[in-house]
Amino acid sequence: MNELQARARELSDRISDLLVRLDLARDEARVAELEQQTLEPGFWDDAAAARKVMQELAARRERVETWRGLERRARDAAELIELALAEGDEATAADAAKELDAIEQELGRLEFQLQLSGPYDMRNAILAVHAGAGGTDSQDWAEMLLRMYLRWAERKGFEAEILDLTEGEEAGIKSATIEVRGPYAYGYLKSERGVHRLVRLSPFNSAATRQTSFAKVEVMPEVDEVGEIEINPDDLRIDVFRSSGAGGQNVQKNSTAVRITHIPTGIVVTCQNERSQAQNKESAMKVLEARLLELELNRQEEEKARLKGEHVDVSFGSQVRNYVLHPYKLVKDLRTGYETSDTTAVLDGEIDPFIEAYLRAQVGQEEA
Repeated sequence: MNELQARARELSDRISDLLVRLDLARDEARVAELEQQTLEPGFWDDAAAARKVMQELAARRERVETWRGLERRARDAAELIELALAEGDEATAADAAKELDAIEQELGRLEFQLQLSGPYDMRNAILAVHAGAGGTDSQDWAEMLLRMYLRWAERKGFEAEILDLTEGEEAGIKSATIEVRGPYAYGYLKSERGVHRLVRLSPFNSAATRQTSFAKVEVMPEVDEVGEIEINPDDLRIDVFRSSGAGGQNVQKNSTAVRITHIPTGIVVTCQNERSQAQNKESAMKVLEARLLELELNRQEEEKARLKGEHVDVSFGSQVRNYVLHPYKLVKDLRTGYETSDTTAVLDGEIDPFIEAYLRAQVGQEEA
């Protein structure tokens, strides 16, 4: 029985420590602030702004309720053990031990959220996939990755919208940009940025030779605070052109696609998936803002590394994961060592184990 008491105390202390590190009090204060905003007159006049507030409120409220609920469960279990000890009730003690098991299991599932407390983690994400060198095989691989992320978003209950897509000449895509909307979308997807390598028998040549293909994934937090990124209109060159399509009735007769060049940085973004030029311009500006925010975050990381005397790769261009479909089946993350032979499930969007392994590894690095 004394061992059960010690276990309960240890579990409660562990949860308390995590609540401090998560700064849950900050979330509780933000929930109160957002709830007050929803009660203000005219809150729903700007539907887009209201939607963002409600998304943030839902995410923070769920976070608070989940962790406070776990804290209460641990406290109740400890009190139940004390009661069982005082009365010598072995049956109640056994029930309390089962509850401790359940709490520990839930805590293990939630611990990786420690890495989702960054200033941008709660935001929506802009994700871009670019085919690497390798022609049709790499373009097909880029399309496979795009499908993987769209399926992942669907499994998570997130919304995913294709903002821009450039098809390959024969198959696949040259590049695609999507917006993923949901709680902590950026916090989860930031683990995916980098180069993804595929090894398989090529379906695009008669000899079916073994082929290695590469695709680069970029992930940026969406800018959702007014004035966070200021863009001088004089710094922009905006071009319009006809959207590319499959031909026939799908060919655009009007110039609705938009290309925006940010002259000071040389960043170029395009959007051609919306029906109107105005919608495409709005989506392109959203991607441009995200890329400029990413540029600033990279600069900050470089400055931190310089002050610490460390070298960090902030280009997001390093190889992060191998997908081998021949001569054996294996997907392995090169940063965490996590691997699985169920390649079909991974390519169908089941990438949460890789994401969680990355987040746990990041926590470990911060604690070191």
